[in-house]
Amino acid sequence: MSKDREEGGRVAAQSVGRRERVRQATLAEIRAAARRLLIEQGSQAVTINAVAREMGMSGPALYHYFAGHDELVGAVTADFFRELTAAVEAGRDSHPPGEHGPRLLGACRAMRRWAVTHRAEFGWVFASPITAERRPDSPRELAGRDFEQVFLEEVAELWRSRPFPVPAPGELHPSIRSQLRAYADATGMGLPVEAIHVVMSCWIRLYGLLCMEVLNQLDFVYPDMEAVFEECLREIAPRLGLDYEGPSDL
Repeated sequence: MSKDREEGGRVAAQSVGRRERVRQATLAEIRAAARRLLIEQGSQAVTINAVAREMGMSGPALYHYFAGHDELVGAVTADFFRELTAAVEAGRDSHPPGEHGPRLLGACRAMRRWAVTHRAEFGWVFASPITAERRPDSPRELAGRDFEQVFLEEVAELWRSRPFPVPAPGELHPSIRSQLRAYADATGMGLPVEAIHVVMSCWIRLYGLLCMEVLNQLDFVYPDMEAVFEECLREIAPRLGLDYEGPSDL
């Protein structure tokens, strides 16, 4: 009897494993269908019913896999974040540890390459208002923090090895200081708030320029933005105490 029970348990476990593999494959297909709709028709086309039609199933059937539109959007966004994070890490790691300038510039260039070749996905992640509740443990938030950490960790290493110039104590507005302190506490970023202010100022400029490029806001004067992006990197590098090195192919 014990052997029969063991065999029954093994068969049941295999059955559960097969069901889970099928479920995970279906979840991946659903997210891929949502991505196709986003790329081909825009974010407004990514609805539960439209994705279900892409999958050849009914809208109610899709609710067996995602509780609603917000959960689907969060899962697709997490995929984009993971893909972008992998690209940025590859750009960073194409340079040896300790070479903070080349690593940070490599990460920034990799982010731009991914953004301009995945404009719909970048717009979905960064340029669209977030309507869903942002739970700290949601796939979207976890994947977003992983992306953020790529830059935070490299900047923290840079600060420990070569502190860069920062505003004098008391120069920052109290509101800015308190907000930066809250951010530092939330992220565990072991930098003075003055240093975080410098980093955020650089990020705002770089990210703002990239958003304008991806959203075609500067096409009327700069149809090719690569040299403009490099000029931005050249100007912010000294703020972090780094020497600017241009890409070999520009």
